[in-house]
Amino acid sequence: MGNNYQMVAKTLFGFEAILEKELKNLGAMDIKPGVRNVSFYGDKGFMYKANLCLRTAIKILKPIKSFKIFSEEDLYKKIYAIDWSEYLNATDSIAIDATVHSQRFTHSKFIALKTKDAIVDYFRDSTGKRPDVDLDFPHLRINIHIEDVNCTVSLDSSGQSLHKRGYKTATNIAPINEVLAAGMLLMSGWDGRSDFLDPMCGSGTILAEAAMIACNIPPNLNKKEFGFEKWKDWDVDLFEKIEESALSKIRGFQHKIIGYDKAPSAIAKAQDNISNANLEEFVCIEQNDFFKTEKYTGKHLHMVFNPPYGERLELLNLEEFYKNIGDTLKQSYPGTQAWFIVSNLDAIKNVGLRPSRKIKLFNGKLESRLLKYEIYEGTKKVHKLA
Repeated sequence: MGNNYQMVAKTLFGFEAILEKELKNLGAMDIKPGVRNVSFYGDKGFMYKANLCLRTAIKILKPIKSFKIFSEEDLYKKIYAIDWSEYLNATDSIAIDATVHSQRFTHSKFIALKTKDAIVDYFRDSTGKRPDVDLDFPHLRINIHIEDVNCTVSLDSSGQSLHKRGYKTATNIAPINEVLAAGMLLMSGWDGRSDFLDPMCGSGTILAEAAMIACNIPPNLNKKEFGFEKWKDWDVDLFEKIEESALSKIRGFQHKIIGYDKAPSAIAKAQDNISNANLEEFVCIEQNDFFKTEKYTGKHLHMVFNPPYGERLELLNLEEFYKNIGDTLKQSYPGTQAWFIVSNLDAIKNVGLRPSRKIKLFNGKLESRLLKYEIYEGTKKVHKLA
């Protein structure tokens, strides 16, 4: 227990329970879900493993100090009092992210600036040199979280957000965030034990995440760099052991993962991204108009997709579009469990099917619903009697 410390995994609204389950399965200790975050305990090796293997985490933070503050000057003094030489050299670069929920402190940018000033002054006063600010690839990314008068200072072990997996170089007009895609798939119960279809695959994000879940491939295997790789205590041998252990748990996949899109440009982008993720052997992408297709398998089919949104893509007739989704599912996809995310809550009435589940999520800033539709073989009544 001596080498374990508290960490906080940040996530999207609605994914706290999924992330808690992921952490449990990885072997985290003392797990406590919050709002858009889950706290847990582990050692340095577990921090590496969490960054590499968690599908629904955006950041893994390592808190180093907590204190109460009542003014900006108070914040400055308490940040200055931290022994920053433990984490940073005077000639290194820093970036500060601040999240503020307080009536006393209202400007996160000013809080970040005040924190930067305190750290710079700490080094200038003790060494005569000062760290530079590098917002993209700093040696140390520092997170300040203020809740009322409670301030927590954390080191950001992830660096760039974990949704930036490293495989996606080409995107469409309205791409879905990789963490959102993975969370939707896990919520839908996708486990790689059936055939899978994304009928409107865009740049292929859901397909890539579905394949990685099916094969138990670590989601951040292609990430170019984690924040902790520039830390003073970076242990490359330990990280390679963790990576090797995660790779040894990859499993085979016996079914089909297929993506359709009617736009040739989307197909080309999706194929590029699947290739970048080294998933070509598991994923097949075809140019197809979903509304003119039929179910390609006689077995159970699992479907998860992100239809174009009226808010972000110009659709001539949103009502007709959702009606076509419902008609295609009813007429051509028996024996299918279909999940899709929508933000236009009025337009979904045109699907003409009653969803068996509705889960509130956010796609970017858009309040959305993840909907589940069970398309039975024959009628629902007959299915229930069977």
